[in-house]
Amino acid sequence: MALPPNRTHRIVVPRSPAREARSFLAQLDDQSRRLREDLRGISAAELGWQLKPGTNTIGMLLAHIAIVEVYWLQIALGRGAPHADVDAVLRFGADDDGMPLPPGKRPPAHLRGRRLAYYEALLARARAFAKRTAGRWPDAEMERMVTRHRRDGTRSRHSVRWILYHVLEHEAGHYGQILLLRHLYRERRNA
Repeated sequence: MALPPNRTHRIVVPRSPAREARSFLAQLDDQSRRLREDLRGISAAELGWQLKPGTNTIGMLLAHIAIVEVYWLQIALGRGAPHADVDAVLRFGADDDGMPLPPGKRPPAHLRGRRLAYYEALLARARAFAKRTAGRWPDAEMERMVTRHRRDGTRSRHSVRWILYHVLEHEAGHYGQILLLRHLYRERRNA
């Protein structure tokens, strides 16, 4: 998305002891605002469209963005069961996005026909959780290291700062995929 000319662009971060965390949250809010603008008017059909079986839909990606935001912040909080905690926050399970989708498979049936408002509500619950948790972490908290325990038994260590960065870059990456899917959908419809 090209930036409009003749405009001033800023990310405003309120002064607080949690300035660094709030900076990440402000950046996330800006990404989300841009994504909402680019999705304005999208139909349920487009949200559920697959390029081919086994590929993600825009709806799956939106659900995945919400899940990952909550999942990684649960890890930063030191929660031992982030998958279970995702459902408690989102009222949508950590595996309900259908990702990764096996080759040749269709999207989860429970996402069929969902409208943008459904995904916006999911994303809003994720962001509200992020603001309730990360929004109060003091700058010194950014250096704290946490261990992620994966289902397969492997572990990895991450700083809280890296986790916030990862949530931001994750959303930005999937935003790019969503824009590409919109382009491909329109191209196929016009062919």
